[in-house]
Amino acid sequence: MQCNICDRHSDVIFKATILNKYIVNYYYCGHCRFLQTERPYWLEEAYTHSPGYLDTGMISRNITLAKQSAVLLFFLFDPKALYLDFAGGYGILTRIMRDIGFDFYWNDLYTPNLFAQGFEFNNNLKVELLTSFQSFEHFIHPLQEIAQLLTIADNILFTTELLPNSVPSPEKWWYYSLYGGQHVSFYSYETLRFVANKYKLNLLSNRRDIHLLTKRNISSAVFNALLRGSSLLYNYVRISMNSKTIDDFNRLTILKQDSCGGDVT
Repeated sequence: MQCNICDRHSDVIFKATILNKYIVNYYYCGHCRFLQTERPYWLEEAYTHSPGYLDTGMISRNITLAKQSAVLLFFLFDPKALYLDFAGGYGILTRIMRDIGFDFYWNDLYTPNLFAQGFEFNNNLKVELLTSFQSFEHFIHPLQEIAQLLTIADNILFTTELLPNSVPSPEKWWYYSLYGGQHVSFYSYETLRFVANKYKLNLLSNRRDIHLLTKRNISSAVFNALLRGSSLLYNYVRISMNSKTIDDFNRLTILKQDSCGGDVT
């Protein structure tokens, strides 16, 4: 099978059972160290029966990512610029980032917007940076989807768990998400370097799960220092920003009044 990243030949490295019923081949590329499933014919079913109730870390993950993102955006980018949370799920991160004071917007093709209604993304906008957390592993054609993201922003802050040095067997790595069936692409650090070089971007990474593709010349040492110190630095960012919580409430109240002819109940 052809590698979806570097177009080299990929070999079957193991088989695994997805959604408790489909026996699927996994292909590994020895050139860019990218791991992919065979053509994911089961995805419509996987998204129809999304095991969201199993994601017990959803809230804590969004809180942690919001703190890390806030620190990185405050010190490395323009805190007053427009931002997008791509594949933003229920809108938790977008709401938290707006509460901190960042002008964040939401989009997601598969998940209802519960917490960031009124702040859906206008596709005609160009943003300073987009976040894309826990979505790269869902990409069927990663290069095409990354190219599309780069039409929206020159900077992509994203998370995905990197492959260990030795590719784990199906029962040894939870990130395959075999029960959910939505994880079809798995990246190594070498894979991400290939992507960065292809699009003439700089890659910054903690070599585990959080990464930045950017046109900016940012020191890897600074990037990782900000991540390591994000818990402490977040307090400074929070008091330095102006929360949008009340302004957003007022804006949404006016929109509600207009839609109801002035009667808000």
